[in-house]
Amino acid sequence: MSQPSPQDHARARHHSGTDADAGPGVDAGTDARAEVEAEAEARPGAEEKGDGLRERLVRTGVALVDAEGAQALTLREIARRAGVSHGAPRRWFPTHLDLLSAIAREGFAELAARVAEADREADRTDAGPRERVETLTRVYLGYAAERRGMYELMFRHDLLESGRLGLRETSLPLFARLAALVAELRPGTDAVTAAGALWANLHGLAQLRHWGSLSLATGSDDPAPFVRAALDAHLGPAEPTR
Repeated sequence: MSQPSPQDHARARHHSGTDADAGPGVDAGTDARAEVEAEAEARPGAEEKGDGLRERLVRTGVALVDAEGAQALTLREIARRAGVSHGAPRRWFPTHLDLLSAIAREGFAELAARVAEADREADRTDAGPRERVETLTRVYLGYAAERRGMYELMFRHDLLESGRLGLRETSLPLFARLAALVAELRPGTDAVTAAGALWANLHGLAQLRHWGSLSLATGSDDPAPFVRAALDAHLGPAEPTR
């Protein structure tokens, strides 16, 4: 009897849903039944109103990451909570990374809206660049504290597909805004590097505060003095108020 060829093994893996090339984050064990379910739900009229399912999957993911963190965001769990078969999300999100990126994009959009509102308030009060940076740090740290699960997902670009789904278009302008303000405060310097260093400092502050390490080491959980120290270190001391 002849031995199975490599092509036979590849076809067997394809039909059993256990192909090792499925990629990171893709739920293992997608079998022929799941594929049949996904195909059936992708037919016109079989699934709810076009983009309705896509939007529901993203909303479900947002609620799940807020409640349980990024580690809970599996395709199967999102599909289960959305009330569809575990193969259904693949019509809109071929990989786990695609779905996580769509969820993270919602977080960046919300953070951008908060920053825009803070900028409008700064315009009304004719705030200078230093005051605007201070406001941005409060917005950033406030978001990190209030939307912990989403915040952690948003900056895990090892889990995201940043070049797709418009994710870069919602994330990079936020950093560009910080860099522009740093350039105003420190003309002639490498504003991108200085802004990156400041951002890394703030991100570390948010993480250490959340984990309880900051209060353990310093005896204080109040971020204000640490923010002032970080701003002074990266931007120079603030001018005294009159």
